[in-house]
Amino acid sequence: MGYLAWTAAAGGLLLLMSLSYGWISRAPIPVFGLYLLVGIGCGPWGLDIVNLDIVEHASLTSRITEIAMAASLFITGLKIRLPLTFSYWRTGILLALPGMLLTIAGIMVAAHYLTGLSWPLSLALAAILAPTDPVLASLVSINDARDGDRLRIALSSEAGLNDGTALPFLMLALIWYHAGETPGTEEWFSWLSVDLVWALAGGLLIGFALGRFIGLIATRSRHAQGDMAPSDFVALALICLSFSLAMSLSASGFLAAFAAGIGLRSAEIIVQKRHADKEEDIHDFPAEMQINPHTRHGIEKRTPIKSVGLVIGDALSFGDTVERLLAAGLIIVLGVTLSGHWNSSALLLALLIFVVIRPLAVFLVTWRSGATLLHRASLGWLGIRGIGSLNYIAYAWVHGMQGADATRVTDIALTIVTASVLVHGISVTPLMAMLRRKEG
Repeated sequence: MGYLAWTAAAGGLLLLMSLSYGWISRAPIPVFGLYLLVGIGCGPWGLDIVNLDIVEHASLTSRITEIAMAASLFITGLKIRLPLTFSYWRTGILLALPGMLLTIAGIMVAAHYLTGLSWPLSLALAAILAPTDPVLASLVSINDARDGDRLRIALSSEAGLNDGTALPFLMLALIWYHAGETPGTEEWFSWLSVDLVWALAGGLLIGFALGRFIGLIATRSRHAQGDMAPSDFVALALICLSFSLAMSLSASGFLAAFAAGIGLRSAEIIVQKRHADKEEDIHDFPAEMQINPHTRHGIEKRTPIKSVGLVIGDALSFGDTVERLLAAGLIIVLGVTLSGHWNSSALLLALLIFVVIRPLAVFLVTWRSGATLLHRASLGWLGIRGIGSLNYIAYAWVHGMQGADATRVTDIALTIVTASVLVHGISVTPLMAMLRRKEG
């Protein structure tokens, strides 16, 4: 197929998905599952018109998945309009920190004894598969800044945090793998102080500070100029700056992108509290929902709240489009590349992760959370893997994980990610509907 044929095929697919989204959202197979099937159909298992392997293009895969994850994490942070002291944050933090450690430990042990992988490669596989995905988690993440659903908030905050907490363990696995033996004291100290503690704390601090500062500056500048033009580039600039600055300082770029979204949202809250009408006291209502962006040029009373509302609204719209477009493309690529990496023996490990390891870790860390048994069971089940795992696979190959055993790690990981996209995706709609009935 030539360039024009591929362009037409891409346009046709996007049009079909757009026009039929209402039906697709009610179908048993989720939209990402359909993209996966499209990839399989176009690949060697189907029409064989595309033959791609993410391992052969690991560097490019790493960069594209980084962009998708950074955009998704930023949007996730921006949608969470809760004070950092709010109790709902606690569950997400428990899942992303101690829950992540327990999940990594469980997968590492299971992978070592089920697949025969060495301990370093078992740890690498565990770090690749442990985090829930911020991109595909949009199926169960909060819908907008008014969403107060406890389950969605917990899953959103977990997805925002756990990629930053899992990457240090992949880095530790690579250190161990290259050393050929248990890392020495100096390597342990460097990993613990820089790759773990500083990466997490630095990423969060850098991202939050940039998000709040740029949000306040952008609002003041646009209000002073009376500027009502679209401000999509503010979101793009914030994603790029937070990610690149954090990475250049050896901090977590993913956590920085997530925290930048939270920081921008905090700027909106600050503007609301400073300028809200004292009689109406509307600062608890998101600014982007107080203004219609389609009539921005007809606004007569141009206040700071309306300016920040446009900034937030444009950021959400831009980020959501980028996230969905990149996610669709990457899941199609996953479907194409699957034929060269399918490993049916990995399905037993997938079953253990989905039904035993993840749920058990969630149950242990939420023991005293006050959540109901059904709520905790839902948290344990809804741990979808996706784009983040693809990024970690590419990262491992770029950083020297090679050979037959490394290929086995890739095969197992891609098989389990595929199973997660389908199994978790199919179960999301009926599970969320059941929870609404129980709570309603």
